[in-house]
Amino acid sequence: MEIKKGRITNIIKIKMMKKALLPLSYLAPVLVFAQDSTVGGLLTLTGDILNGLLPVVVGLALLYFFWGLGKYILSAGSEEKKEEGRNIMIWGVISLFVMVSVWGIVGLLGETVGIEQGGTVEIPVIPGL
Repeated sequence: MEIKKGRITNIIKIKMMKKALLPLSYLAPVLVFAQDSTVGGLLTLTGDILNGLLPVVVGLALLYFFWGLGKYILSAGSEEKKEEGRNIMIWGVISLFVMVSVWGIVGLLGETVGIEQGGTVEIPVIPGL
């Protein structure tokens, strides 16, 4: 019994597509309610997508840090693997610091300009258009 190579490739593609669709389904409610075709609606949609992705990205950076920590702890005998784990932890901390700092700077600028967190901004329009 010989299985054709094309059939196996198709099965692998289907499995990969299923894995990709699950994370993308997280954004489905945002896209369904995106009925406003104005610039304000586009900005709101973009903000909603970014607000949905922010916890995921911070979680991935934290997971990356803990991956390096685990690698560092479990490689007690090998200096090369210890160094690799240490570098992963350093980059994990740097990425967390950058994300939280940018988040804080945006909040500070919003507070300075008078834009509330989660509030809306009145977008200027040209009369007659």
